[in-house]
Amino acid sequence: MQFRTDRPSRLLAVLIGLLAVASLAHADPANWTNPTPARLFGPLFVRVQMDAIFPDGMTFVDAVPKAAPSVILQRYRKNYPRTRAALRRFVKQNFTLPPPDRTRVPPAPTLRAHIALLWPLLTRPATVPPLYSSLLYVPKPYIVPGGRFREFYYWDSYFTMLGLIPDGRTASARNLIDDFSYLIRTYGHIPNGNRTFYLSRSQPPVYYLMVALLDPRDPAHAWADHLPELKREYAYWMKGAAGLHPGQARRNVVEMRDGALLNRYWSSADTPRDESYRDDVLTAKASGRPPARVYRDLRAAAESGWDFSSRWLGDEHHLTTIRTTDIVPIDLNSLLYGMERAISRGCAAAHEPACAHAFAARARRRRSAIDHYLWDRRLGYFSDYDWHSGRRTGELTAATLYPLFVHLADAHEANSVAAVARARLLKRGGLVTTTIVTGQQWDAPNGWAPLQWIAIMGLRHYGHGRLAYSIARRWIATVRRVYEHTGKLVEKYNVERELPGGGGEYPLQDGFGWTNGVTEALLTLYPQLAHTSRGGPH
Repeated sequence: MQFRTDRPSRLLAVLIGLLAVASLAHADPANWTNPTPARLFGPLFVRVQMDAIFPDGMTFVDAVPKAAPSVILQRYRKNYPRTRAALRRFVKQNFTLPPPDRTRVPPAPTLRAHIALLWPLLTRPATVPPLYSSLLYVPKPYIVPGGRFREFYYWDSYFTMLGLIPDGRTASARNLIDDFSYLIRTYGHIPNGNRTFYLSRSQPPVYYLMVALLDPRDPAHAWADHLPELKREYAYWMKGAAGLHPGQARRNVVEMRDGALLNRYWSSADTPRDESYRDDVLTAKASGRPPARVYRDLRAAAESGWDFSSRWLGDEHHLTTIRTTDIVPIDLNSLLYGMERAISRGCAAAHEPACAHAFAARARRRRSAIDHYLWDRRLGYFSDYDWHSGRRTGELTAATLYPLFVHLADAHEANSVAAVARARLLKRGGLVTTTIVTGQQWDAPNGWAPLQWIAIMGLRHYGHGRLAYSIARRWIATVRRVYEHTGKLVEKYNVERELPGGGGEYPLQDGFGWTNGVTEALLTLYPQLAHTSRGGPH
């Protein structure tokens, strides 16, 4: 979409941004104990982000203040920088800007050799963050995705761990679990990433899958060892369920018309995202809708990990129509079904029969609700559900394979989903995310490493090994081809043309945590795909 950049329009946008900062007074109290850059620097923050003095909105929120915010704001008011150049100089004088990306390594003859060289570069030490930094403390070293992403991310880290373990880096995987356990104990949930501005939302709940990696042959005992954290995370996702009535929603919980409880993506804040502040303000301004609603829907889409996708849009080609909180999504509810079963099995292993029965019953109720609301018999696949309109969206996306991944689908459903995926989602370079080209990064023609893994493992669970192998073979071929031409493993790929991916809010990033992890895991699962490349990058 296009926005005017004349001065009156910019001034209006800045005023809207200042009002958004003022509304932080009504944000979730948890955010106030760990103030975000927007709250700490108020008018300075708004001007830096709205004037786009850095090409990437992440730059300023990752910067470290050289003095207390009150001191920096006093300097700002006293020596007001009137031009963009002066403002940029002021920021550089008063903040330590984040270092450049450090993930370039010498050419390696194979993908696995390249990945092995990347792990140390993506590892960050456990240190106490500087005063007023947006970084959240965690006790163990962790692994970041790479590129502009200088912190770790919740669901990314599970797919990263899939590669750490077969690569002999089990200690690094355990460190990540310890860090996420610490975040649950400290904040009551796992935030989107370890930054203050991510505390208002989480990401797809894969902590139970991480824990299962500690003991893949008997995960119940690993879940039993982590029951307090699992129960607390589950309580976070179900907070708001008490007192709901059919057709109502509160926080992440939706009560369906028959009384069944399902979940949605949501955020406790309804202000522009710190890291994408200008984009959000301009999107809300262009929407003609209440800004707070737009901001919450943008944040909820970020919680989904699919930021952004036609899944969340009323009009698939316009981000201004985003309506994430209206959608009951397949992936989230499948993962929560998996979590309920994991807690039930963990409770059984811990000799807590009442807990085991209670969570098993929750899982059965959720499975029934997913079958009723999200399974489309006519179309033959699982689809998201608009709880406001009372109907399924009908859009086919790679999320339709999540019920297979968590063993939720019956044989008929699994066979039907496999046939649809083979006919409509499988491309020459892997599994495409959706069937719609919108310019958003979580739409066609892009494919993403985590969705390949979800699909491959889900199909294997139901006896569709040939299709699973075909997806893996095509995906690895795409990753290898791009590596041979660029020397990089990147965040996303164009699976229709076997090229680096595109679209979205920011340039393509390389590094890249979950691509590394899934690539290593697939080469371990299918060793026949691990042949030497055609001589490395050129």
